Amino acid sequence: MAEALRTLNARARQKQTARQVPMGCASCTNRRPGWFCSLGSTVLADLELATSTIALPAQAPLFTQGEDARCLYLICNGYLKLTTGRASDRQMIVRVAGPGSVLGLYAVLTHGLYEVSAESLTPAQLRPVERDRFLSFLRSHKEAQMRAVQCICQEYRFALQDACRVALSETVAIRLGRLLLELAHQIGERLDSGKFRFPLLLTHEEMASMTCTTRETVTRTLGQFRKSGWLTIEDSLVTLHHPDQLQALF
Repeated sequence: MAEALRTLNARARQKQTARQVPMGCASCTNRRPGWFCSLGSTVLADLELATSTIALPAQAPLFTQGEDARCLYLICNGYLKLTTGRASDRQMIVRVAGPGSVLGLYAVLTHGLYEVSAESLTPAQLRPVERDRFLSFLRSHKEAQMRAVQCICQEYRFALQDACRVALSETVAIRLGRLLLELAHQIGERLDSGKFRFPLLLTHEEMASMTCTTRETVTRTLGQFRKSGWLTIEDSLVTLHHPDQLQALF
């Protein structure tokens, strides 16, 4: 039964992210405010000229923590998980990144190493930008420079949320509630009714790792949230019906 459920979830994830990337960035329906793909049309066209398009299957590595950051990556479609720690030892999921996100920005700007590892959770399409071409692009466009600052600030906010979830949340319900809200804001969509919807990309075991608890406790706590009517999970999509109730936990 467990294997059948995993297979069903995998198929649903692929169906959810199977949309094709448009020919040009300006016509892409996945453009998100605050990221590079929402730059003005002229600046965006120059950025597009500096990139190519690559495709990753699900569960494929993109880059590894400690590697020289020769490229940054703009996510056009699909979802990736960012982890820290050695593959042979314990790893921690830092966050899930979706369309619009940029990966490796800080490492490229500092001519440094990737601080995390990136692996696709679903089939994904990305635009890599070589370090030197990206730095040249920034020098040519003040709007892009400001956007780089905004993206770094967003990364700081994500890191702060992660630290608060782990260090300041006293109960599993609070930690899991924080995680669900973070996913809703980072990779989800806000519905007209004030609800949030986002794809269920993490296993209960991965969610347990991010909330410092066990898989069984995550399953039980999610069951309590569902029983309270705060969320539903259907076709590998999570709908937060009462995000304010989760917020009220902390």
